[in-house]
Amino acid sequence: MTTTATGIRLVTSIPGPKSQAIVARREAAIPQGNARLTPISIASAHGSLVTDVDGNQLIDLAGGIGVLAVGHTPSAVVEALQNQAQELIHMCAIVSTYESFVAVAEKLNVLAPGDFQKKTVLMNTGAEAVETAVHICRNYQRRQGIVVFEGAYHGRTNLTMSMTSKFNLFKKGFGPFAPEVYRFPYPNVYRRPEGMSEDGFVDWHLSLLDQAFMAQVDPSHVAAIVIEPVQGEGGFVVAPFAWLRRLRELADEHGILLVSDEIQAGMGRTGKLWAIDHSGVVPDLLTTAKSLAAGMPLSAVVGRAEVMDAPHPGGLGGTYSGNPLSCVAALAALDQISAPEFLRRSAEVGERLRSRLETIKDQHPNLIGDVRGLGSMLVMEFVKDQKAKTPWMEATAAVTAETVKRGVITIRAGLYSNCVRFLPALDITDGLLDEALDVVDESVAQVASDLGVTA
Repeated sequence: MTTTATGIRLVTSIPGPKSQAIVARREAAIPQGNARLTPISIASAHGSLVTDVDGNQLIDLAGGIGVLAVGHTPSAVVEALQNQAQELIHMCAIVSTYESFVAVAEKLNVLAPGDFQKKTVLMNTGAEAVETAVHICRNYQRRQGIVVFEGAYHGRTNLTMSMTSKFNLFKKGFGPFAPEVYRFPYPNVYRRPEGMSEDGFVDWHLSLLDQAFMAQVDPSHVAAIVIEPVQGEGGFVVAPFAWLRRLRELADEHGILLVSDEIQAGMGRTGKLWAIDHSGVVPDLLTTAKSLAAGMPLSAVVGRAEVMDAPHPGGLGGTYSGNPLSCVAALAALDQISAPEFLRRSAEVGERLRSRLETIKDQHPNLIGDVRGLGSMLVMEFVKDQKAKTPWMEATAAVTAETVKRGVITIRAGLYSNCVRFLPALDITDGLLDEALDVVDESVAQVASDLGVTA
């Protein structure tokens, strides 16, 4: 089967025979816990297009789970990597210093929110960044408690898994977990009680913050509040801005540090460089990863200089942290992402994406309960019953399978795994985005028909 569309080009069924063979090898060689979300094997990719080993060309709306803000193999990043690979692949920043390592920190110190002196430590992964931020806060504060929230995802290390909320998928069977983690309610406006207004629901959650600081942990015991301004794995739930501002007030009142986890929501994904910027709240520390280095492993903690300087020499870092290849990739990516025109385009993509998803939702009111997110970080949530908002995981799985079969890569998200998430390259063309969303539209309609759901 062959199509003549601008982006999608299907020459076999999905998955094709070569993909099936490689995936079979994967399943034989790699434990089932290291699961996969699609049945395809990729040979190459550029921009928003990926080509599988069978020669099929697909449009990528998953973006490496938020890693590809600048798309696949951006030319500036590729050139930087090629040049760097000929000069220095590894030195270890603990052993010696190289200029790109310093330059990334300098750039993040300028770009991070807050009119105060900042410092940056570079790590490898998002989980490492979050765990490092907690270590820094505890060391500076001489307190142990860490406040996190329902629906949060912060990583898979023991500490960050303890901070993560989604139990069955990420935590089941892996305990015991780290102590001194206190989980507060998070205001998911979509799942508010029937009859309660959005403003009333947020006001109720504002009062719950005071209650939690009495019932769960005393503020004097808390080193840091760690918050995702837009929850990632939790289903792209946007934290109400008034609620974020109250967190900042409580942190200031009780001498608590506020940490913004921007690992998925940062790097221009929401139409601003940092998701927290939409609220006007300035965090004390910020964690970033994923799109920071355009696919190379790099993460960072950026924050107030006096806080960042608290750990003793040798207390931070790692063998591969701030690797030269990752650093030059980050410098190239940051130049592109922080450009005003790139952020404008990110906002435009988000508006176009939301408009189309809202239209699809309106066409299927008995299947899609909500479209939400910020900028180009959006989900559709699938429910069996609009009033009860019963999660429909099977519908979500069917939609993602159908889009891939038709040439568009989408993946799930959400506390109940009942959301389809959209994380396109932030410079995707209107033509490719529209083509991909045509497929999403057709796929939802097909699943609705298969499930016997009528409008």
